[in-house]
Amino acid sequence: MPTALLIGASRGIGFELASQYIADGWRVIATARSDEGLERLKALGAQTLRVDVANPASNSGLAWQLDGEKIDLAIYVAGVVDRETTASPPTREKFDLLMHTNAMGPMMVLPQIAPMLAQSAGTFAVISSHFGSLTLTESSMAVLYRMSKAALNMYIRCAQHDFPEIGCVALHPGWVQTDMGGPQAPVKVQDSAANLRETLETVRTQRDPKHRGAFLNHDGQVLPW
Repeated sequence: MPTALLIGASRGIGFELASQYIADGWRVIATARSDEGLERLKALGAQTLRVDVANPASNSGLAWQLDGEKIDLAIYVAGVVDRETTASPPTREKFDLLMHTNAMGPMMVLPQIAPMLAQSAGTFAVISSHFGSLTLTESSMAVLYRMSKAALNMYIRCAQHDFPEIGCVALHPGWVQTDMGGPQAPVKVQDSAANLRETLETVRTQRDPKHRGAFLNHDGQVLPW
């Protein structure tokens, strides 16, 4: 039975991924920061860990909570958004929240779990966004969110060099009907999760060099940096 670790899975895409992986026979270890989130994940059948990805002290304790684990796939799903443009200067609190959650969080997680992934030549994936693409930038909307995702993409690109024994990949889930994406989004959360799973299974099992340190759409298409 393969094991998936989902970081930030109490709602939205993370919760749907947990549900689908469990239904498909995977063992799922899922993190959340609230009692409510942990209980929802337990009800699915997931093993749960309390982690606040925006809190370095909490995040740094992940390794000892996972002591002795062998992981086939880890997905960093946690993320927060801000929709302000460059016309509005951010507060320090808002800047710190987005950068800690969207960029620093994965930077703290991967070194802790890389040895566990290496045992299975596993895959480390992060849920990024096409908003992190410099090439695809067509407006200033959500500039701080864009910056945090661009930083996340760069981290994945660099991390692949330091962790050659595992695969590292950044994924755009689409514009999804979640609390973040809103009800007007064209992609249902179930469809996004299913597509992400299919793409990750290709990355994990085929181990094609073109996927190493790559930036991919949820349907597997390569996205421009």
